[in-house]
Parts: sequence; structure tokens; C-alpha cells
Amino acid sequence: MTSIKQASLYVATIVLAIFAIIGVVQLGASLPAPAAVAGVEQARAHTDAPSTVNAFVQNLTGNLDHPLSHLFIQLLVIIAACRVIGKLFVRFGLPAVVGEMCAGILLGPSLFGLVSPDWFAFVFPTESLGTLRLLSQVGICLFMFTVGMDLNLDHVRNKAKTAVAVSHASIVLPFLLGVMLAYFLFTQMAGPKANFLGFALFMGISTSITAFPVLARILQERKITRTSLGSTAITCAAVDDVTAWTIMAFVVAIVKASGMIAASFTLVLALAFIAFMTLVVRPALPVLIGREQLRREEPSSGTLGIIVCVVLAAALSTEVIGIHALFGSFLAGAVMPDSSEFRRRITTLLEKFSSVLLLPLFFAFTGLRTEIGLLGGAQDWLICLAIIFVATLGKLGGSAIAARVTGMNWRESLQLGALMNTRGLMELIALNIGYDLGILSPRIFTMLVIMAVITTMMTGPLLTLLGVRQPAIDADHEPSRA
Repeated sequence: MTSIKQASLYVATIVLAIFAIIGVVQLGASLPAPAAVAGVEQARAHTDAPSTVNAFVQNLTGNLDHPLSHLFIQLLVIIAACRVIGKLFVRFGLPAVVGEMCAGILLGPSLFGLVSPDWFAFVFPTESLGTLRLLSQVGICLFMFTVGMDLNLDHVRNKAKTAVAVSHASIVLPFLLGVMLAYFLFTQMAGPKANFLGFALFMGISTSITAFPVLARILQERKITRTSLGSTAITCAAVDDVTAWTIMAFVVAIVKASGMIAASFTLVLALAFIAFMTLVVRPALPVLIGREQLRREEPSSGTLGIIVCVVLAAALSTEVIGIHALFGSFLAGAVMPDSSEFRRRITTLLEKFSSVLLLPLFFAFTGLRTEIGLLGGAQDWLICLAIIFVATLGKLGGSAIAARVTGMNWRESLQLGALMNTRGLMELIALNIGYDLGILSPRIFTMLVIMAVITTMMTGPLLTLLGVRQPAIDADHEPSRA
């Protein structure tokens, strides 16, 4: 059959189909309407029909008010703001995560809601925040999974003495100071569901966390990863992360349980789950995934499916147990096969999706909870400054003293202390847990968010002051968002 005949047959088929459809529609128009529809049509006949233009405008407005449209608007605003402000901070030699944290705060009631309350209410209506919160939690779980995969236990074994001493000193001292600070702040600053034990434990955690991924990025940017200081810092941060999040899991279990018996049962279940992941899942994963798949340049869809199922199952398990889904995600990352290349490839795949799309939602959601306007008087700002001072004194001072005791000189000890004082995203995760549990009030939550931002911003200038030079920064370089 020639091409002309094929084209003619195609056109004829299309034309006949169109005429057949028109004929059926014409015949169907003569059918009697169902009773319910007829009643509606009669009711409409007694009302003034809107003009074509008004009907079109109403249709557009209705589409714009749809929850999916609101979500797309929020994604557009949040991702654009985080990207722009993150790049701006990079130009000034600060990690992009600090800019994204600030972008989240600026999009909240502290600035956007203050300058343009009507637009703020349109972009972030109250009824849409539930969806935003759930998506942000998915992002945090993926982020914690990559943090778990970033842990290198070989570093810990090689520098165990210094790592354990410094990391535990950098937790114990600020934790103690945070608990002492809680004694003076509990009555006026605690959340609606807080008792003193829960509030004190969360204040201790808030002042003692180190942001392992942010610290790793700073070391890379300063080109000191392979130096003695860099190796020690990354090891201490790894031990600090594991210790701090283990403590946090137990704190959450205690706070959420209705009594000590329930808390003990939760802790037993948590320990059993950790043992299962370590002793059963960890050795089984290489066999389940396949040795050949571990060596592939591009992970197959089957491999990614297995990994996602492990992460979801682990997150669900810890959520049901009562110690938050992010702990399961973190543990799932930690038990992944030891192949560094395999971990690197998986991290690269997930980090791009999480850091560009989901983590900015978490920053924005945190910013929506942060109301700087709540700090109205001089007393509130003095309390905020006191929290920043206590957190810095405990973390930087405790790390530096412990490092000096283990044999490092004072300059390197202070440099290590400045690095350990970095809090970043990890602090915001902890604060949101405390807020969700009703342990932290909006005022103390805002103060602690400010503390997290300022202590993270301090790291770069302190390192420069202490003699760690800042290399030239490529503004187009994409920094890690952890």
C-alpha cells in the first residue's frame, strides 16, 4: 500500500469517527434527563446565570484554591527562596544550609507574614500545613538515612581515644549546662505538655548536638579533611552523632511513655530493634542485594527498591515503637553494605532529590513555627543571648578542653571546639521533635532556632580567626545541604 493510500485511509477513519461521535451526541441530547439532574436544571433556571467572563474567573479561582495548586505554589516559593539565599550565603563563605535555614525563617511569620499578611495567608493557609509537614518529615527521614551511610567507623577505630574523649566531653558539659539552664526557664518557657524532666532533657540535647554533615562540608571547603585536625574532627563528630541521637531516642521514649514501666518497655523494644538491624539485616543486605549489584556503576531499580523498602520498614518500626521515624532511617543507613562506592552512589542519588525538593520544605515548616516577634522585650533577648552563650561555652569549651587533655595544642583544640559547635540542620530536627511533643513552647523554640543559626554561622569566622584559611569560593559550586 502506497503512502498516499495510507494517508487517505487514515484521514477517512478520523473523519468518520468524528461524524459518528457527533451523531451519537445529537441522539443522546434528545434523551430525557434523570430526575435528579432535571431538578437541578429547574433550580438553575430561577437563578441568574453568571456571565462567561465571571464563570471563567470563578473557575480559575476555584482551581487556584485546590490543595494541589497550593502545594505547587508553596514548592515554587520555598525552593526558589532557598536556592537564592543559599547561593548568596555561599558567596560570603558560609555553608548553603545556613542560607536555607534563614530562608525558612524569612518565609515564616517573622518576615513574610509581617510584611504581607494577606499573601502569607494565601501561600501558607493553615489547612495546607499538614501536607507540608508530612512531606518535610519524609525529607528528614531520607536525610537521616544518608547521614547514617556517611558514618565511617574506620575513623572511629583509628582515633578512638581522642574521638571518644572529645565527643563525650562535647556532649556531657553542654548537656549539663542545658539542664541547669532549664531549671531557670521551665516555669515561663516550657511547652503545654512538658514536665521538668522532659524539658530539661530536651534543653540538654539542644545545647549538645553537632551537625556531622555540615562539619564535613566545612572541612571539604577549607581543604583540611585529610589533615590531623580534619580527621580528628570528622571522627569526633561521627561519635557525637551516634551518641547524641541514641540519647535523643531514649529521651523521646521517656517523654512519650505514660509511665516508667511503659518507658522501659519502649526502650527494650528499641534495643531489640537495634540488635535486629545490626545482627540480622546488616549481614543479610549484601546477599539480598547481590555482590554484583554492589559493584555496578548505576544501582538498578531493584536495588533501589530494596533500599527504599528497608528505609521505610525501619522508619515505620521506630515510629510504632515510639522513638520517631528518623531514628529508624538513620539506623537503616548505618547498616547498609560497607562498600564505600556503593554508599557514595546511593547517597548521591537520594541527596539530590532530598536536598533540592524535600529538605527546603523542612526549613520552611520550621520557619513557619519560628516567630521572632514573640521575643518582644529586652528580657527575652537576654535569655536568647544567654542560651547562645551557654551552648557555645559548653560545646566549644568542653571540646577544646578535652582535646587539650588528649595532647592537642591549644590552637588546634580551639579549632576543633569551633567545628564541634556547628549545629545546623541536626539541631532543627531535634527542636521540631520537642515542639511536636509539646515540650518546647513557641518562645523557647524560636530562641533555640536562633541559637542553631548563629552557632552554625560562627564556625567559619572562628576558624579563620584561629588560623584555618578560607580558600577561594566558586559561587557556582553546589554545596551539600546537610
